Amino acid sequence: MRVLVSGAAGSIGQVACAGLADRGHDIAGLDLVVRPASLAVDDWHVADCTDPAAVDAVMSDTAPDAVIHLAGIPTETSLPDSLHSHVVSTGALLEAMVGHGVSRIVYASSNHAVGRTPRTDLLGNDVRTRPDTCYGVAKVAAEALLSMYVDRHRIDAVACRIGSFLAEPETRRSLSTWLSHDDAVRMFDAALTCPDPGFAVIYGISANTRGWWDLGPGHAIGYHPEDDAEAWASRVEATPADEDDRAEAEHVGGPYATARFERPLFG
Repeated sequence: MRVLVSGAAGSIGQVACAGLADRGHDIAGLDLVVRPASLAVDDWHVADCTDPAAVDAVMSDTAPDAVIHLAGIPTETSLPDSLHSHVVSTGALLEAMVGHGVSRIVYASSNHAVGRTPRTDLLGNDVRTRPDTCYGVAKVAAEALLSMYVDRHRIDAVACRIGSFLAEPETRRSLSTWLSHDDAVRMFDAALTCPDPGFAVIYGISANTRGWWDLGPGHAIGYHPEDDAEAWASRVEATPADEDDRAEAEHVGGPYATARFERPLFG
């Protein structure tokens, strides 16, 4: 499958590009920066995903079968910056997809779309969105935009609410929320190749023994994670936050749901 990956130079993007290429996909990269020397992607485009004309030109040049949208500011920022980075970029890609007959998008959403949800034994994808930050609000809005385009243009869209994407788990919380590099590739591959998902929301974590997120929606589209953070449990030392700030363990979003991430919307 020919796949355009936005944010291809990012931490998830580089893993996704390399891993999907190994699985036989033909990858085109899109980012604000030039191709990293370590990434073997020949078809590379430098453009701003929030610029509709630039995105349309890239879509025309690459002629993909599907898009994986990973681009966006990965940390908390102001509401205008968050919405511009995550929602406007999603809209630009969707418009270009429709204009060029591309019928599938896989979106890197986030656990912060439901970050203010109290911790439960099993978090389904049917709970109401409860963002913990402006970052989370932007992810919710981008998911809503995807849903509108699925209904309006009959495309397929899979929103992957990613947990802690790390080479290995680093904190007690990440023993529950970890998404391994290999499982991330498995997740994106499943989202690209599953038949007729319509609009689907899945949780992007590995098969963690301590996980509290429902993997059923992922299984339904063919995502079957194989890694488990428990393999690192004996090596993960408690951080000060684990010991002293128990509020971090009360909500799905962890530290993002605490007061130290609260800021003025327009600051």
